[in-house]
Amino acid sequence: MNRLLRSVFLSATVCSVATFNAVPGESKPSQSESKPGMVWIPGGTFWMGTEDTSFPDAQPPHQVRLKGFWIDKTEVTNKEFKKFVDETKYVTVAERKPLAKDYPHVPSSQLVPGALVFFSPQARTKLRDPYTWWHYIPGACWLHPEGPDSNLENRWDHPVVHVSWDDAVAYANWAGKRLPTEAEFEYASRGGLDRRQYSWGDELNPSNKHLANLWQGTFPMENTKLDGFVGTAPVKSFPANGYGLHDMTGNVWEWCSDWYRADYFLSLPHGKVVVNPVGPTSSLDPREPESAKKVQKGGSFLCTNQYCSRYVVGSRGKSEYRTGLSNVGFRCVADK
Repeated sequence: MNRLLRSVFLSATVCSVATFNAVPGESKPSQSESKPGMVWIPGGTFWMGTEDTSFPDAQPPHQVRLKGFWIDKTEVTNKEFKKFVDETKYVTVAERKPLAKDYPHVPSSQLVPGALVFFSPQARTKLRDPYTWWHYIPGACWLHPEGPDSNLENRWDHPVVHVSWDDAVAYANWAGKRLPTEAEFEYASRGGLDRRQYSWGDELNPSNKHLANLWQGTFPMENTKLDGFVGTAPVKSFPANGYGLHDMTGNVWEWCSDWYRADYFLSLPHGKVVVNPVGPTSSLDPREPESAKKVQKGGSFLCTNQYCSRYVVGSRGKSEYRTGLSNVGFRCVADK
C-alpha cells in the first residue's frame, strides 16, 4: 500500500489593538435576515499575510478590502454532514475506488477506497519523513475515521474529517452556501484584530491558557494533551474569537475555495488594495508541481512549532483537492 500512500499524500503577547477599517455605506443585515448557526462579518480592509519569513508563500503582507459575508460559527460537524449524506445519498471521495488514471503507478490491487490517517509512530522518527505517521487505511472515511472498525460514537459534535475539497463543495451547495475564499477565512479568523499573530493576539498561550486545539509534547510520538485533546475536539471547546467564531485556529484544517500558488501574493499589484480576491486561476506548488492543490487555513490538532506552525493566522496551508485526511474539515460562508 506504500505506493498508494505516497500518491495520495503527494496529491495531498498582545500589543495595542489595531482593528479593521469598515467598508463605507455597508448596512448590517436585519434580524429577519439572520442565518441560523452563522455570524455576519462586516466588510472592511485588513492586512493579509505575514511578515514572518518562515512562511515565504504568505509574503508580502498586503491590504485587502472585502464586502461583508456570513460564516459558520463552527466547523461542519459529523452530525451536520450525516444529515447531508442521508438526504442526498452522497458518497465521499474516500468511499469511492480510486481511478487508475489518477494513480497510474499504483497496482490495481491497491486501488481500494480509503483515506490517510495519522498514527503516532512507536519510535522516534525523522521529521522529514511524514510517511512514518501518515498511513493509507482501506475503509477509512468520514463515518469510520480510523478505519472500518472505528465509528463516530461520542463524536457527532466533532468536525467532520476525511472530506476532500469536492466533498466540501457538494455539502456547501446542498446547504445553499459556499466555501470561503482564503481572504474571507483569514479576515474572519482575525476576529477584528489586524496584523496579529493569532486569532486572539500575539501570545500563543496567554496566561498559560490554551486557546486552540494544537499539539503539545514531542511531535509526532507523544501528544501530552495539555489543551485537553489528542485528536479532534468537539466544536466550541475553545473560546470564540472577536467575531464569535470557534476553532478558526487549530482542531482541523479548513478548505478554502482558492487554488493554491506559492507565488500568488508576489503576483498581486504592489502597494494597491486588493478588492474581494478569489485567488489565482490555477495551482502551482513548486515542491509538487504535478498536484493540483487548494488552499487550507487555520492549522489542526497536529500543528506544532516543531514541525508545522501554520496556526499563525496569516500563514497558508494546502493540499491536493481530491485528498481527505484525518485532520481536514471545513466550514461554509454565505452572501448577504
